[in-house]
Amino acid sequence: MLIFAAIVAIFVYGMISAMLGTILPTLSDRFKLTPTQNGTIAFVQALGLIIASVGVGPLLDTEGKKAGLILGLAFISIALLALPKSPGFRTILLLLFLLGVGGGIVVTGANALVSDVSEAHRGTALNLVNLFFGLGGLTTPFISANLFKKNWVRLCYTVATLTVITLVIQTVTKMPAPNGAAGFVLADAGPVLGRPLLFLLGLLLFLYVSCEVGVWNWLPRHLIAQGIPESRALNILSLGFALGLLVGRVGVSPILIHVPALTVILAASAAMAVTTFLMLQTNKPALAAGLVFLAGVSMAPVFPTTLAIVGDAFPRMTGTAIGFVITCGWLGLAVSSRIIGGIAGGDPRRLKKALLLIPASAVLMVGLNLAIASSLH
Repeated sequence: MLIFAAIVAIFVYGMISAMLGTILPTLSDRFKLTPTQNGTIAFVQALGLIIASVGVGPLLDTEGKKAGLILGLAFISIALLALPKSPGFRTILLLLFLLGVGGGIVVTGANALVSDVSEAHRGTALNLVNLFFGLGGLTTPFISANLFKKNWVRLCYTVATLTVITLVIQTVTKMPAPNGAAGFVLADAGPVLGRPLLFLLGLLLFLYVSCEVGVWNWLPRHLIAQGIPESRALNILSLGFALGLLVGRVGVSPILIHVPALTVILAASAAMAVTTFLMLQTNKPALAAGLVFLAGVSMAPVFPTTLAIVGDAFPRMTGTAIGFVITCGWLGLAVSSRIIGGIAGGDPRRLKKALLLIPASAVLMVGLNLAIASSLH
């Protein structure tokens, strides 16, 4: 039941991760938003993720995962129910910030829960549970393009309903007592936050999230600027990228039983650099879909496997350590979104140049993997 509770929470998080990229073209047309304003929206959502991840670690360690998951899902529900009634840009910013806060709490709480209940095979368990992130990410753009015909209002209300159902599941699920029941003590956190390994792992997720969420938020707009119809672009995001994440996490789970986690991440980083560069070089829908799928497969193991390394390296104050590393990831989202939006400026056709930040970040990840390997030994 604990794994099920984590799965549905991760599924909801996957759906809201794909939400901005899915509705952004429609929001941009309706409110006449520029790419710079799009970047600001993505930045504000990232800011919510950052603030949530910084604060939720101690909450999870002292009050338990249930409290965090319920709080995060409540924030997501409120944001999605209010978004269709937004009068303009400023309200959108506020609600996407709230959506980011809720998402940050949920992803940290769900992954910390899985890390606690699957200590023997953290890497495999986290990849299997996080494949539902890919399923959620596939679902949002797919139903928007094929069932709701890009009706973003119906999409928001549908995802909000699923979020409320998930909140009820967390409420009725019995979860373990917090592992920091005696209280969060700063002196206990010192040894955790003082280890260079934690900062190296945080930097790895900083670069990785810059890549992954860059695809979620910007790929549809880039494809549309290349002349690909919006419905086709959303299907490439869902049946290409999101499906790639799902397939990749299924495939890597048995591999992690025999291959060291860091070796898997190193190979994935190298593959990311190649596939993300190639996917930006074509305007042919079929070829773009295939390359985006391969990019998703390449990215699939990085996030959950990095969290598995954190769980193994920091058995005490696990929620705090995971929260810190995930926070570093959201910092990557905030920085990359501002840079991508700034380079593109007011011209969506310049997104192709701006999105080269993604393969460049993947190249840096390869070098960082080697530094982490030295630190572990």
